Parts: sequence; structure tokens; C-alpha cells
Amino acid sequence: MRSKIRKQKRSDKAHEREEQMAQDEMDKNKLQVTEFVTANELASMMDLQVTQIIAACMSLGMMVSINQRLDAETIAIVAEEFGFEVEFVSADMVEAVEEEEDDPDTLEPRAPIVTVMGHVDHGKTSLLDYIRSANVVKGEAGGITQHIGAYEVKLESGKKITFLDTPGHEAFTAMRARGAKLTDVVIIVIAADDSVMPQTKEAISHAQAAGVPIVFALNKIDRDAANPDRIREQLSAMNILVEEWGGKYQCQEISAKKGIGIESLLDKVLLEAEILDLKANPNKRAVGNIIESTLDKGRGIVTTVMVASGTMRVGDPILAGVNSGKVKAMFDERGKKMASAGPSTPVVILGFDGAPQAGDKFIITKTEPEAREIANKRQQLQREQGIRTNKHITLDEIGRRLAIGNFKELKVIVKGDVDGSVEALADSLIKLSTEEVQVSVIYKAVGQISESDIMLASASDAIIVGFQVRPSTQARKLAEQEAIDIRLYSIIYNAIEEIKSAIEGMLEPTIEEKILGNAQIREVFKITKVGTVAGCMVTDGKLVRNAKIRLIRDGVVVFSGALSSLKRFKDDAKEVASGFDCGLTIHNYNDMREGDYVEAYEEVEVKRKLK
Repeated sequence: MRSKIRKQKRSDKAHEREEQMAQDEMDKNKLQVTEFVTANELASMMDLQVTQIIAACMSLGMMVSINQRLDAETIAIVAEEFGFEVEFVSADMVEAVEEEEDDPDTLEPRAPIVTVMGHVDHGKTSLLDYIRSANVVKGEAGGITQHIGAYEVKLESGKKITFLDTPGHEAFTAMRARGAKLTDVVIIVIAADDSVMPQTKEAISHAQAAGVPIVFALNKIDRDAANPDRIREQLSAMNILVEEWGGKYQCQEISAKKGIGIESLLDKVLLEAEILDLKANPNKRAVGNIIESTLDKGRGIVTTVMVASGTMRVGDPILAGVNSGKVKAMFDERGKKMASAGPSTPVVILGFDGAPQAGDKFIITKTEPEAREIANKRQQLQREQGIRTNKHITLDEIGRRLAIGNFKELKVIVKGDVDGSVEALADSLIKLSTEEVQVSVIYKAVGQISESDIMLASASDAIIVGFQVRPSTQARKLAEQEAIDIRLYSIIYNAIEEIKSAIEGMLEPTIEEKILGNAQIREVFKITKVGTVAGCMVTDGKLVRNAKIRLIRDGVVVFSGALSSLKRFKDDAKEVASGFDCGLTIHNYNDMREGDYVEAYEEVEVKRKLK
């Protein structure tokens, strides 16, 4: 028996070794590349002579040089010919910086990062206001949060919590998703006098997808219409049971205006954080995420970042996406200068050479030239991809689209004050596309509407949407000259509604038939030089001289066309009403019989609404 077990174990181990070797062989033949690598780079990755790559391209009918960049399709075909599998990755992954690995002994406890989520106007910012003893709401357009805010709060117990306040309006799905990815614990704020709204469900799904603990804050319990149990019931219908009802989710009734239950809520958040045992190494080069990037008129590019681990100091070289720079100055959320920022600290920094994308990962590099070099390589790849993928429309394509006859495109340029808002607005506009009208955001960026934006709009037949930004004087003059439409907004859903209306105007109208009347043929006369004349009685509605008609026999349409004449006695008539008799002839048709019906109708264009 024992020998059988030993044999079985040996057999299993041999099988595992074979599987591992096969996996290693597969991994060895797997290439991670970006699109548009050069023939030379592809050869070095596959450990081949560049002449072999050129020969393979020639066999495909392509003449390439050593430094010529290849598109994705060519790379995949050439690699397959040499037995390699290709996986395309972004430029950021290829031109990555090596991070310092953490030794478990160097890890120290850090403050939890808490994201506040929920539906618009349910009291998220009011809750933070009470905690921070500040008033953020007054500074927001339309009384809603348009940006992600990051605040560090020190409690009376001495413990710190970092809060992320994400906008609740549905247009900010992407921003809320980003908030969930940066966070350790999520507070979902639900108004007790309202219900679990679609945006609240969306926020819950983002938090669940990110795998973070959720604490529910049932706000506005001081109101007469408040019914917290109804909210708990609606949550239970979503398979979310709170602790009071025997579930695993913590829940706290609060009033953000009066401060009821806030301390208990923070205790529950700290309890969730203690269970997670959050630690980070403060003694290394900082890494983290970009929360927002804004263009400030006096200070240039202002970036809000969240340090995940390590410590950031003034003077450090920094890299994020295709942007690099040096940390020239650091401030907390209240504008107070800082010299360094450790793990879980939100900080506003100056020094980037451009506006990094919200959600990008940042890293402090060893030297400034290293950061600049990697950023330049990433920019080059991104620019190459942009040039090669944005192909101009060909004559064949124009001919095809003209032949189809139903293609229309609304091109939009989006400019805003904050990267997160630009992304959210662009995503919302693209979602307005229909089968016939394609919405294309051809350019989106942070900053003032400039002359170059006007020229781009002129060249590409686009409209410009500005969110919290204005055009320069020269740009405004140029826009008037070029007749470019600039729309300026301070509230995001106004922008979406107006663009939606514009699209409805562009949609092909549907043609609907309006039945005008019916007449029964009572007698048919054959008249020389005139043809067949039908003597009719209008049974309902009216017959109109210029209307289209159908001749119906036994319920079947036998002819569709138009009237050539309509008469009352011997006089021409424009229309004949119900109950009167008339004579008519049909254009190019004589086979009319007694008992047939003539149906008069007109076609009406009806503008469609987007669903």
C-alpha cells in the first residue's frame, strides 16, 4: 500500500515538473510589446538577426528598414512566423521604473484612506464639512461636487483618516471608480428621507468590485420624513444586510448638519481599518496616484496626489504617465506649505511639465534626467500611436459613406479646468452616440480654449465644449472669423443635455403616415381623351388634391400613386370633405372598379428623441 502511495507521489511530482517546463517554454515564447516597435527592437526581443525580420516583412509584400516602426497586425504575423506569441501592453508598462521592494520589518502602520460615495445631494460633502469644520459646498458650482477632493483629518484621539470626496452625479462614474481603487474603506452616504438611488447602487458596485469594506451612513435622520428602516430594507433587496439585521455591513444613522452619530461612524471606519492592518514603508522613494491635475493661472500645473508608500520631499524628481518634473513646492488641502509627505497623505504639488491624467500612477525617480528620459519615450510612443491610428478618411471611404447616405458625425473638442471633469464629460458625450450619429471626442485637454483649438475645430468641423474655462481674446476673435461654435458650461449635466439636444436635431427624422380620408368608388366612367374617371363618395376624413393615394381592392393595395384631378361636379376642387361625392382620376392608372376604396394620406417627418 505504501509503495503504491510513493509511486503515486513520484508520478504527481513528475507530472507537475512537466507542466512547469511546458509553462516556462510558453512564457519564453511570449513577447510583451507596444504597438509600433521598430524592426530592430522586435529582432532583439526575439533574439534574431534584423535581416530575418526584414525578410519576413518582404514575404508579406512590405519593404521595411531597420528603424521602421511596425503596426500591431504586422508584429503579430511576423512574431507568429518565428513561433512567438505577442501580448500588446501600454507604453507605461514597457517604460516602467523599478520600484524599491519593501522589507516586512520596515513596514509601519498608516492612516486609512476613506472614500465617501453616494447619490448627488445626499450629504457627502456636508458630512466632510462637519468632520473638517469647513464649508466646501459654497465653492462648488450649482451646489454639487464637481471634482474629487482629498482631505486629511486628525481626530481627537490623535488618529488620522484621509478622506476622498467623490462627486455623486451619474456623469462621474469614472471618477467614482477611481476613488474606489485608491481607497481602503468606503462610506456610502444615503439620505434617510430618500431611497437607494441608481447612482448609490453604482457606487456600491464600484466598492464591491474594488473589494473594499463598506460602511453605510444613513444621513438626514433629523428630518421628519426620515425612514432609515426603509433604506435597510432596500439594501437587503440588493443582498446587502447591515449588522442590525444580522449581516456583515456596518451601518450608522447620522445627521451631517447637526453632527449626530458622526463620532460613532468614524469609530466604525477605524474598526474596519484596524481589521485590514494597513501598513506601508515610509523610508523609500514615494509612489502613489494622481487624484487631480489643474491648470492654475498664476502657478502653472497644480497636481493633487495621494502618496501610497514612501515619503515625498520638495526637490524630488517625479514621473507620472507621459509627464515628468521636479517637486518644486508642496501644500496640504488648506494651502499650508509642507516639506515632506508620508504614506496615506494627500498633497498638492507644483512642478510637473504638463497635466498628468487623473488616476495615473506616479513614482519618485532616482534622478531628474531618468524621469525626463522615460517620459519622453512614453510621449514618443503615444504620439506615434496617435499619428498612426488617426488615419485620414480615404476617397473610397467617402464614396462608401455617401453611398450609404445615412452617416453623420458630431465631432467635439472638450476643454476643462480639471482632468477628471474633462474625462467624465468626454465619456458621457461619447455615450450619446446612436447608430446614425456618432459622437467623436477628437481632442480633450486641461486649460484655456486657445487659438490652436479653434484651428483644430475649423479643420475637423468640430464644436468646442468648455467646462469651467473660457476662450482667450484672440481665440474668441478667431472663432468668430471661422464661425466655430463654442459652448461654455459650469454644470456638467447642462452640457450633456445641450449636446443631447443637438444630436436629436441631427438624427434622421422618421417618416410617419397620416391618413387624411377614404372614398368609395360608386361608378366608373370611360371618357375619350381623359381616360377612366371614378365617381366616388368620401366616407370619412377628406380627399386632398395634392395628397398621395392608394387604391385598395378587397383589402389589398393594388396601386400607390397620386391624383391627377379632383372635381366637384365640373369644377376643380382642392379638397372634398366627408359625405360629399366627387370625381377623380389617378395619374397613370385606369384600372379602377366599383367597390374599390381610395385612401388619401400624407407623409409627415417626426423628429426622434434619444432613448
